Amino acid sequence: MSTAPATVRLDELWFTRCPVPTATGIAADRGTLGAEFAADGIRVRSFQDDPGRGLNERHFTHEHPTLIREGGNVPALWAHSRGADTRLIGLTWIEERQVILIRPGDGPRSPAELRGRRLAVPRHPIAVDFWAAMALRGFAGALGVAGLRPADARPVDVPAGPEHPGQWEAELAALVRGDVDAVYAKGALAVESARRHGVEVGIELDDEPDLRSRINNGTPRPVTVAGWLLEHRPDVVVRLLAVLVEAADWAAAHPADVGRILSAETGAGRAGVAGAYRAGQHLGLHLDLSEERLDLLAAQEHFLRAHDFLAAPVDVRGWADPEPLRRAHELVARRRQNPAPAGSTAPPPTDRTGE
Repeated sequence: MSTAPATVRLDELWFTRCPVPTATGIAADRGTLGAEFAADGIRVRSFQDDPGRGLNERHFTHEHPTLIREGGNVPALWAHSRGADTRLIGLTWIEERQVILIRPGDGPRSPAELRGRRLAVPRHPIAVDFWAAMALRGFAGALGVAGLRPADARPVDVPAGPEHPGQWEAELAALVRGDVDAVYAKGALAVESARRHGVEVGIELDDEPDLRSRINNGTPRPVTVAGWLLEHRPDVVVRLLAVLVEAADWAAAHPADVGRILSAETGAGRAGVAGAYRAGQHLGLHLDLSEERLDLLAAQEHFLRAHDFLAAPVDVRGWADPEPLRRAHELVARRRQNPAPAGSTAPPPTDRTGE
């Protein structure tokens, strides 16, 4: 495992998440992450709430010894392939309405009709171009439904620039101009952007029954933790995961509140959230490391490596550590059996095994 500088002390924990549905986002909104560790004198801080300190890059590189991250699998796999000392401790699968957008009345309306079409591939000048990876993966999934390969279509690079700020804007502008025939998009902001540009959905990837056709950056979505933290304070990792387990349970019983939180997390309005997340998505925030989800992530790793997004292979099963999540579920069960008395200010029971 890694070593950390001698100056690193466990007086603060950091977390980061993508602007998508996550148990971390739910817990952050409810204040339960901070409350969990307040009695320990550990301050819980978010990269998203502390801009201007060079933390945005670390969201992708995971270079912080007390960081937990819930976000896209492209940066997570990319960072680990480059030697980042992280461990995979959970996976979720949330459908975010993955679609292929077309001009009204002019474009492919079935996966088979993607053959020979010009497919937009955004190119961003960033260390890990997850936007390009998402588009390539989305089109590959759609083509695969019809038994086609990416080589059966025509990828067209669409450079992102200051003239088209915002998600999906450069690709949608290219679509409206007629430079491309189709744009891959997903999520709440994509729904709003499509409406603003006057384009329409040609293919709904979420309607495909095979999960493999919907593998992408957020499906499955990993939770990763710094190796130093897991090695030196596994009890803290277990407690943090327990908060996420409880957040997912709370979300399952509070769909209206989840909608409000998703609007804040994604930056989209109510219509965008409603258009992107189907009924029942609030039930899917629970983490697991099932064989099925590990297989899906391994398929994503293979795709990213084949398209030169990874510096080296990632052994997904070797990367995964199921023990913290198993212990987190045990901790949640114990807390429910022995709840704190009403009005008590005592901290919740902790699990310090292995300190």
